[in-house]
Amino acid sequence: MIKRILNKLKNAINVTTTKEGTVKFFNNKKGFGFIIVKDSDQEIFVHSSNLNSPVKEKDQVTFEIEKSEKGLVAVNVSKI
Repeated sequence: MIKRILNKLKNAINVTTTKEGTVKFFNNKKGFGFIIVKDSDQEIFVHSSNLNSPVKEKDQVTFEIEKSEKGLVAVNVSKI
């Protein structure tokens, strides 16, 4: 019972930490792409509305990860 409550609390708290990564793909016309998290092969979706400046493939970026209804999303994305 307590373990279940703790898991719910952990999921409810949105802890954001800044990550680094590389833009794998970005389609300017469609306004979305993917970032590969540094030291990982995890790919995170990014939408153009979450970019602080335009990006292109192979750009090094910093970002935060948030949960959305459809999965993880990169937000506050900035080129390094």
